[in-house]
Amino acid sequence: MASPSDEVMQNGIGWFAVRCVFRLRAGVASQLYEERLTLWRTQSFEQAVALAEDEALGYAAERPDMDFVWFAQAYQLFDEPGHGAEVFSLVRASELEPPAYLTRFFDSGEERQGDIGTGA
Repeated sequence: MASPSDEVMQNGIGWFAVRCVFRLRAGVASQLYEERLTLWRTQSFEQAVALAEDEALGYAAERPDMDFVWFAQAYQLFDEPGHGAEVFSLVRASELEPPAYLTRFFDSGEERQGDIGTGA
């Protein structure tokens, strides 16, 4: 498997996933935030983020109750997008044990999500 930098060096183009954050304001007691991942085939992180920010502004403009909060994180894919391909990764240092870490960053109780079961 070639690394992302190998592909960029060979043809100047790579796949990038960019996560953008949006604020929704309508009809709820508190604000809601949406995170979206979009894929871009381009030459650099800077180009991917610029394309994603332009798209994010258009996405937010479609809804009068939504703002793009100008937060974007980019990740260069190691593989071509396809079934099971990793499209985003973020590494965060933390002293928290797994249950506390998940509660702090992923399960605050304010997410709009549900369980899909154990599959058993």
